[in-house]
Formats: sequence, structure tokens, C-alpha cells
Amino acid sequence: MTNFLSLILIVLLLSIFAGLIRVFRGPAPAERMLAAQLFGTASVAILLVLSQVMQMQALLDVALVFALLGAVTLVAFVVLAERGAR
Repeated sequence: MTNFLSLILIVLLLSIFAGLIRVFRGPAPAERMLAAQLFGTASVAILLVLSQVMQMQALLDVALVFALLGAVTLVAFVVLAERGAR
């Protein structure tokens, strides 16, 4: 089971690196924001996997906080983008 979870962690880290490329090359702010959302989602997933591997329940709380911060960040970006469009 640990090998499977390690493989999942590697895939998640690769997705973060792919998003990092989009952050630097993204022509539009919306694409950069979506890459930042990918970082947040992948970090939550990594924390959830690590909480299972390390048997640390506190990481579940940290993952929940990261998920909430990601949602708030996305709402703030949409509000600011809409204000800029007007």
C-alpha cells in the first residue's frame, strides 16, 4: 500500500511542476490563477496522502484549511477580475 501511495505522491508532484510551467508561460491572468488552484488542490491531496502514510490526523486539519483558503482565493480573484473588466 505504501508503494501505491508513493506513486500517487509522485504523480501529484509532477502535476505541480506542470502547473509551474503554466504559471511562468501563461499569457492570461486567468490561466495563472487556474495553475495556482492546481497547486492548492494538489497540496491538499498530498497532505491527505501523507496523513494516511504517516498516521497523523493533524494533517487532515491542515488540508481542510488549505482547501478553504483555495476557495476563498478563487472567489477573490473572480471579484477582482470582474471589477477590472468594468
